[in-house]
Amino acid sequence: MIIPLKTRIKSLNNFFAQLVKSIFLSRSLRISFLCTLFVWTLWLTIISPNQAITNTIANWEIAITMVFGSMVAGGTSMGGGAVAFPVLTKYLQVPPHEATVFSLAIQSIGMSAASLTIIAMKTKVEWRFIRWASCGGILGIILGTFLLEPILPAKAIKMSFTMMISSFAILFLALNFTPRKRNTSILNWGIKEQIISFIVGIIGGVISSLVCSGMDIFCFSVMVLLFGLCEKISTPTSVILMAINAIAGFLLHNFLIGDFVEPVVNYWLAAIPVVVVGAPVGALLCSLLNHKTITALVVTLIFIELASSLLLIPLSAKLIYFSIFLFIIFSATYYWMYQSTVCIPKRKP
Repeated sequence: MIIPLKTRIKSLNNFFAQLVKSIFLSRSLRISFLCTLFVWTLWLTIISPNQAITNTIANWEIAITMVFGSMVAGGTSMGGGAVAFPVLTKYLQVPPHEATVFSLAIQSIGMSAASLTIIAMKTKVEWRFIRWASCGGILGIILGTFLLEPILPAKAIKMSFTMMISSFAILFLALNFTPRKRNTSILNWGIKEQIISFIVGIIGGVISSLVCSGMDIFCFSVMVLLFGLCEKISTPTSVILMAINAIAGFLLHNFLIGDFVEPVVNYWLAAIPVVVVGAPVGALLCSLLNHKTITALVVTLIFIELASSLLLIPLSAKLIYFSIFLFIIFSATYYWMYQSTVCIPKRKP
């Protein structure tokens, strides 16, 4: 049976009408849509449409990478840098410093968009931890940028990232196979918890300054293992933390250090229209997925990262010993937090 053209057009109009209606009836989707519209308008205003399209085509590898990176950033405790950094440094042969600057710059857009979506969805987060850890994170990203990054070799920085997230994979699997009772908020919140949160923020900021991700992963680990916070609360909390840390890092590199220049700017402009859509979509999708599916996704990504590092990075004896040392340090830290009861309130007799 041939459907008349008028009927097809009417059906198409009805479809788009329902789509627009659903977007504007949902508060989270409405805010995400308006945020995307604002960023796209600003993007096309800063550079002409022709230049924007030309630049995106010229840097299509970056744009495609950030499709996946932004969705991972918005929906998991791994930042977009967890995808961008290894792809840029190992596949596209971008120097680690440029990859770090780009990843911080693009996460300041994508993860901010995801954070707005999380807030609009009224997803519960631990704001007390965010306040203290983000203050420490700003200090940490400054210390790491000026003190550690200039003296660490590029290969060591690449492997540092791999070892950090590989030990994180073990944590993720342990949480999945050994379920423990989790709380929807940090039960005790005093001076001790504030100091720990601030110090954790410093460490996360230092890691982010080197490999453009880590604030979210490390803080997620502390919230779940040390404070006994459930993953459903810890994940969106870590996304907001990484957004704040990425903005601080981007401002530092752009206005103080002055190394946000070409070709990093071109990478950034090519990825902006992608991440402002991908990150909120990631936040929405992962809010619908169950815990086991998210765990399988994250562990798979980490396995790919580990395999690519072993295959693509020339490994010297010193680099191997350094990598093993870091893996042991991170794993031991996670295990100590897993066993510790220092931040878990004692039961009343």
